[in-house]
Amino acid sequence: MVNLIQMIGVKYIIGAVLMAASFISCEESGNKTTTADENKAENEMIVDRTLRVMSYNIHHANPPAEEDKIDIAAIVKVIKAEDPDLVALQEVDFSTERSGEGNQAELIAKALDMEYYFAKAIDYDNGEYGNAILSKFPIKEGEILDLPNHPEDNTENRVVALGLIEINEDQNILFGSTHLDYKKDSKSRILQVKKLIESANERNEALILGGDFNDDPDSETIQLLDSELERTCKTCPPTIPVKNPQRAIDFIYYKHPQTKFQVKSHKVIPEEYASDHRPVFAEIDIVK
Repeated sequence: MVNLIQMIGVKYIIGAVLMAASFISCEESGNKTTTADENKAENEMIVDRTLRVMSYNIHHANPPAEEDKIDIAAIVKVIKAEDPDLVALQEVDFSTERSGEGNQAELIAKALDMEYYFAKAIDYDNGEYGNAILSKFPIKEGEILDLPNHPEDNTENRVVALGLIEINEDQNILFGSTHLDYKKDSKSRILQVKKLIESANERNEALILGGDFNDDPDSETIQLLDSELERTCKTCPPTIPVKNPQRAIDFIYYKHPQTKFQVKSHKVIPEEYASDHRPVFAEIDIVK
């Protein structure tokens, strides 16, 4: 009889403990779910639009394996495959003897059904040479921003092709393409980056800038630019040479004083024929 009572008592105690544990577990679980939902609601940002952005040094549409050939179609094919909204082009010819008649930026833009703006950096080969931007959106204004050179470098003029892009009726962004000085020990690149930063800080619009910056991520040039603008990649894949690339010198930057940008993806396109640089591509979300 005593044993039976003891057994019943033990069963009762065990049952009570299990019920209590179950209640506590459910209560804690409910609290965690509510907290997670609240945090998600607080932290979640709505993606208004995703911008597909490319930067491409096109080597005046001259495939490096074909010394005298100009192949606009090859450049168009590379760009078209990624279906970008915005493209920053460097090393663009306009009616030079080596490339023939016509504005390469215009020819590429027409083939892609995009708008364009060309910015001459220098007179070259009885024509012009510089940077360009392409856009699926209206280009409301175009501007050439001259970049400084250090007198000791004795080098060519550098510019930014800059456009005010109408994303929609209520939203404009600045989009630019640049190509910094190429010399190994250039003092001009630092001056050029300082000018880029100064110009970006003076303007109220959000900015996306693609370019061939002719320097590595650990260089003083890129570190200075990183201090004021944001790169779409942290560990950036190499872009040159096109076969077995070793160096990353082509980047996409952004700055968003009002419009909020968030990088969705970044990649280097493994294209080896059309130019002596691999193109860079990023998806940038505009978030609310």
